[in-house]
Amino acid sequence: MILRLGIALVSGILMGLTPAPLNAWFLAWFALAPLWVLIVKNPKLASTHRLYFILQPLLWGIGYHGLAISWITGIHPMTWMGVPWLASLAIASFCWLFIALWGASLVITWATCLSWINHKFKIFPWLRVLIGTALWCGLEAFWSSGALWCASLSYTQSPHNLLILHLGQISGYSTITAAIVAVNGLIAEAWINRKDTKKQHSSASLQSTFYWRYLTTAIILLIGLHIVGFQLYNRPLTQSTTTALKVGIIQGNIPNEIKLYPDGWQRAIEGYTNGYKTLADQKVDAILTPETALPFTLSELKRGSFYSAILEKGVVAWLGGFGEHGRSITNSLFTITGTGNIFSEYDKTKLVPLGEYIPFEEFLGRLIDRLSPLDAHLVAGSPSQIFDTPFGRAIVGICYESAFSEHFRRQAAAGGEFILTASNNAHYSKSMPAQHHALDVMRAIETDRWAVRATNTGYSGIVNPHGKTVWLSGINTYEIHADTIYRRQTQTLYVRWGDWLTPVLLVGSAIALLFYIFGLKIEINRR
Repeated sequence: MILRLGIALVSGILMGLTPAPLNAWFLAWFALAPLWVLIVKNPKLASTHRLYFILQPLLWGIGYHGLAISWITGIHPMTWMGVPWLASLAIASFCWLFIALWGASLVITWATCLSWINHKFKIFPWLRVLIGTALWCGLEAFWSSGALWCASLSYTQSPHNLLILHLGQISGYSTITAAIVAVNGLIAEAWINRKDTKKQHSSASLQSTFYWRYLTTAIILLIGLHIVGFQLYNRPLTQSTTTALKVGIIQGNIPNEIKLYPDGWQRAIEGYTNGYKTLADQKVDAILTPETALPFTLSELKRGSFYSAILEKGVVAWLGGFGEHGRSITNSLFTITGTGNIFSEYDKTKLVPLGEYIPFEEFLGRLIDRLSPLDAHLVAGSPSQIFDTPFGRAIVGICYESAFSEHFRRQAAAGGEFILTASNNAHYSKSMPAQHHALDVMRAIETDRWAVRATNTGYSGIVNPHGKTVWLSGINTYEIHADTIYRRQTQTLYVRWGDWLTPVLLVGSAIALLFYIFGLKIEINRR
C-alpha cells in the first residue's frame, strides 16, 4: 500500500514540474497515467478501503497543485502589514494548503467517479478513456465556474508548447485538457494490458495485441494533435497598417512593502509620471500601467502630477487605480483621454480569494484576516462589462482574471480587438509572474488577439496571436517599453461557440455508456 501511495505522490509531483517556470511540459503527457492505473487495477478498493483509495488521488492532487501553486507562500513575511512573523507564516501556510486541497478535491472527485463507473459496469478500456476524459473536462469546467480556480491541466503546456496551445482556438483550454487526459488514459490502458499479459499466458497474444493498440493510438493521437496545432500555428497573421496601435508599457517596480504608504506613493507618482512623459515623447498612441499603479481614487488622481502630465502630453492612458462606488471601492482600469476625461472604466470581476476577499467569510473570517491592507471593502465589477477605448473595444483582465478563459472569450465575442492585462504580482515568489505570463499566452491564442501586459514588478510583455512573446520585461526592475500591436476582429471557433467540447464529451460518453449497458443486458438475456 505504501508503494501505491508513493507512486501517486511522485506522479503528481511530476505533473507539478510542468507549469512555468520549470516548464517540463512533456511530463504532462504521461504523469497522470500512474494514477489511472492505480484506480482501474483494483476497482473494489473504493468500496472496501475508502480512506486508502481517497489517499491516492489526494496525494496526486497535492503533488500537482501543491507544487504548481507553491508561489503563494511568497506572501510571507507580511510584517510590513503589521502581521507578526509567526502569524504571517501561518497565514501563508493556510493559503497554500487550502488552495492545494481545493485543487486535489477535483482529482479525488474524478477518481471516485471513474472508479465507481468502472466497478459498477465493468466497462472496456476504450469507453473508460472516453469517460475518464469527459469527467476531467467536466470537473474543470465546474471548478472554473467558481471563485477559486486552480491549475487546469491545460496550462502545463504554456508558454512553450505553442503547437498544442493552438488547440485552444477550437474549444478553449478544455481541448488541451482533453488531449492530455486521453493520451494519459491510453498509455495507462496499455500498461494495464501489459501487466495482464504476464498473468494470463493463455491469452498472452490477444493481450499483447491490445497493449500495442492502446500504445499506438496514444502515439498517433499525440502526434496528430500536434499536427493540427501546427496547421493553426502556421496561419499567417494579416496585419494592416490601418489597425496598428503603438502602445507604451510602464513597469513601476514598487515593492508591496512600501506601495500603500507615503514612500511608495511618492515613488509611484514619480516613476509613472516620468515614464508616461518619456513614452509620450516616443509618439505612442496609448500607455498602459499595472494594476493599482497609482493606489488612489479618481478624485485624488486628478490632483496629482500624473494627471497633469496627461493634460500636458495629450496621450491616452490606461491607468490602474481604485474606483469609488458608494462606500466601497473597486480595483479598476481607467481610460483617460488626452484632455483628461474618463472615457471608460473597467472594474475587476474576479477578486482574489484570501487576498481581496475571504471565501466563506462567515466561517474563515476569524481564522485569517484579509491580506489586503486597505481599510475599504473591495467589491467586484459586473461580469458583463465592456471596455471601449478611443481605438476600439478592448478585452481587459486584471491580475487573477487571466486564469478564466471564458472572461476573455466573452469580451472577444462582444467585439474586443486586443487584450490589455494589468497585474501587480509583487506579493508572491518569482514563479507566479512566469505562470501569469503563461496564462496570458493561452488567452492570446484562444481569442486570436494581440495581448499587452503591464505588471508592477514583472513580467510585463507583448504577446502576438500565435502566442509568441514579442517582448518580455525583467523581474523586479523599473522598465518602460513601446511596441506596435494590431487590432483584430477575427473570431476563432472557441470565441464563437465557447467550450462546446466538454458537453459533447459528457453527452457522448453518457450515450456510449447507455449503449454498452443496454448491449450487455441483451447479451446476458441471450445466454
